[in-house]
Amino acid sequence: MHKNLILPLFLAGAACCATQAQADLTVVSHGGANKDAQVAAFYNTYQAQTGTKVVAGEFNGEMAKIKVMVDTGSVSWDVVEMEMPELARACDEGLLEEFSPDPAIAKNLLPETAQQCGVGFFVWSTVLAYNADKLQTAPSGWQDFWDLNKFPGKRGLRKGAMYTLEFALLADGVPASEVYTQLATKEGQDRAFHKLDEIKPSIQWWEAGAQPPQYLASGDVVMSSAYSGRISAVQNDSHLRIVWNGGIYDMDAWAIPRGSKNSAEALKFINHTLAAEQQKSYAENIAYGPVNRQAIGLLSAKRLEELPTGATNLQQQLHMSAGFWADHGEQLEQRFNAWAAK
Repeated sequence: MHKNLILPLFLAGAACCATQAQADLTVVSHGGANKDAQVAAFYNTYQAQTGTKVVAGEFNGEMAKIKVMVDTGSVSWDVVEMEMPELARACDEGLLEEFSPDPAIAKNLLPETAQQCGVGFFVWSTVLAYNADKLQTAPSGWQDFWDLNKFPGKRGLRKGAMYTLEFALLADGVPASEVYTQLATKEGQDRAFHKLDEIKPSIQWWEAGAQPPQYLASGDVVMSSAYSGRISAVQNDSHLRIVWNGGIYDMDAWAIPRGSKNSAEALKFINHTLAAEQQKSYAENIAYGPVNRQAIGLLSAKRLEELPTGATNLQQQLHMSAGFWADHGEQLEQRFNAWAAK
């Protein structure tokens, strides 16, 4: 090869590889059926439209992983899925970039979707679920969940204070509108733990979203708290059912870890996922509600009945208070862990 051609060819090759490195966008989600829906509605369509390769990762919300990356300046994740309380805490700790979605999209988003360091991209619910093959009578809410005489057998609950304490107060007759006011007091917290004591020997704890459908299908539990989308995903192949009454709805958000080398590309991806067509596609792939109001108008009436944001479903549920859990979460989780270990 002529020596004068070596340098231009080397530079061209280096530019090619640098472009390729920049084009890879690492998006980290919570996995499962939710991730499958994200791949179909978001990752594949973004890759097709932009040529950017989306590298899919998974994590369970371990904030320590992000903190180590940020603190050491070795951020390898570009976009991360977070629950709203995690988002609020990580933002307060300076672990995330601040950004705003495209104003043209933002005007169509549900209230409270856009936060300082992230933006909600779907609405989900934690609900009471049961296997209709195993119960002669359908439960109607958390008071039935706590009724061991009428519904004998094991119950599944998420191993953590969040949602579990709210359900305990609802089961004890606290109106949904007063749950967080009560939980903010020592008396309300004591009341929730006392209520949990009533069924503690009958609780089978779960930690991953895939577990409740498995426990219900096998008959290990007769009822369980569960993520609504996980139950909806298997309803065609099982007799698992959802009770929307007393469910708690919230959003998962996209965040960008501080120091991401692809933050501009990350924001482009996030805006793509918030657009009406992608939101519609996502809600058709998994039964979680879109945050873009235009997408709600694109979905069939039958599909809306299956979503947390369907009108009749939403009005039966409590909106999870991210602010409450950001303020009280650490203390309540410590108390819960000590209680569960007894």
